[in-house]
Amino acid sequence: MNLSTSNLSPFWCPQDKYRQIRKIVPNPSKPQLSLTGAWIRLNKRPAAESGLTENDLASRLLQLKCHFTWSLLKKDVDIDALEERLHSQLQFPVTNNKYLMYNLLAYVIHLKGDFTKAISNLRKAEENIKENNPDGIDRKYLVTFGDYAWFYYQLQQYEDSQSYIDKIDQINKGLKLLSHESQDIAEVYGEQGWSLLTFSGKYCKKAKECFEKALELDPEDPEWNSGYATAVYRCEGFYGTICSASECKSLALLKRAIELNPNDAVVKALLALKLQDLGRADEGRNYVEEALEQAPNLPYLLRYVAMFYRKAGMVDEALRVLQTALDLTPASSFIHHQIGICYKQKILVNMPFRQAEIRNRQMYPGEVELINAAIFHFERAVEYKNTFIYAYIEIAKMYSVAMEYERADDTFINVLTFPNLTNEEKQQIYFYYGRYEQFDKESESEAIKHYKKGFQITEKNRHRDGCEKGLKRIAERKIQRDRTDALGFGLLGFIHKNNGNISEAIECYEKALRYDPDNEEYLSDLYDLKLMM
Repeated sequence: MNLSTSNLSPFWCPQDKYRQIRKIVPNPSKPQLSLTGAWIRLNKRPAAESGLTENDLASRLLQLKCHFTWSLLKKDVDIDALEERLHSQLQFPVTNNKYLMYNLLAYVIHLKGDFTKAISNLRKAEENIKENNPDGIDRKYLVTFGDYAWFYYQLQQYEDSQSYIDKIDQINKGLKLLSHESQDIAEVYGEQGWSLLTFSGKYCKKAKECFEKALELDPEDPEWNSGYATAVYRCEGFYGTICSASECKSLALLKRAIELNPNDAVVKALLALKLQDLGRADEGRNYVEEALEQAPNLPYLLRYVAMFYRKAGMVDEALRVLQTALDLTPASSFIHHQIGICYKQKILVNMPFRQAEIRNRQMYPGEVELINAAIFHFERAVEYKNTFIYAYIEIAKMYSVAMEYERADDTFINVLTFPNLTNEEKQQIYFYYGRYEQFDKESESEAIKHYKKGFQITEKNRHRDGCEKGLKRIAERKIQRDRTDALGFGLLGFIHKNNGNISEAIECYEKALRYDPDNEEYLSDLYDLKLMM
């Protein structure tokens, strides 16, 4: 039977026959059930010979702990890029627990509507669990069986769906009889953490919480310690979040993960990068060399090794490592992005020191080739992952370096229209758009507009700090040139207001209105601030 037929798609259904899953409610006559955006058919027909209705089966499915109940949303990820990445990790695995990847790959392929391939990957997950667990640790099957139950329900094969629920109940029953454990299973929390971390960078905080729960139940497990350390590391650096040495928690966690599993080359590379960030690059270099010796042809490792070399100023060495990784995984958007960053760094080494001198300058010999190489790899990055916001920003910056301002404008404008942008992504776009307008196009008014939008977003990270510094520099320069410059005082008032410094903001706005008494923006802000007082 072909399971990928259109009438079985979980993403379209007649309005009068289907309801999106929302949550379990006490009144079964009005089911509003949803966690993932999958669809469940709800009616009172018997779902199996036992007489269980579809409604009963749907309610039971929502109690399972598997990919369908973990809120892995299609809108938060580039599905094709994620599928490619999972295939790469299966080809070049960093763990013996490949069943984790097969389970997640099955869910991702199901999001594309292909149930045949999805179920095939669940079978591979079962085989991997059996091969690597000779003692028969049944709890490793829980997520796989949960996914099976969901797949077969959506295929309207209700008896098969019920059979996998029965298997899960048997495993849970056995665990309770043996050790009085609750339904909180370390393997389930660990797999949830790994799936969240792999699915989207937006989920790193949720992943961290799952690994914490897994380690509460099994504190010595090397896999979950590595996952926890990686999640904390990513949370500390995601979207340019500032992490001082005193606030850095990942350092000790990465070291512990290596103690529990000295063969984890990827975690060693992450530890090296963290040490480098904390000004301990020489110590980090030792871990990089150890990791390379352990896994010289592991693409997932090589990309972090290259990042370490690039940050250390060893750009040619970084490019050599990245080329090795690209030969192994030619469709990796991350590798292409990192190669583009290396070429950009080569360009910046030879550019005029003052950014304001870039406009209408003469290019040095070889610069055009470097610019074209950078743009080529950034464009490949967004080709393989069309939601790669960082890469779009880099393309715009390279167009600016090449003095192709119309193309840079179009790129910034286009990326701001993307759906589902996070606040942090918006901040980053506004910051670099503001710098581009200020320095490359010499348009101070447009720069102010973008800096203000980025600064008004409250998430604290280096891009918000950059927007604030950009506004403050413009304001102070204006006031230094003219003590009656209303805009300068107005910008300082805006900064104080958004930082919660009410009295300072009022003082600045009063000065601004002294020199521009009819300005409606200043009047409105001052009125609001005085009400707050």
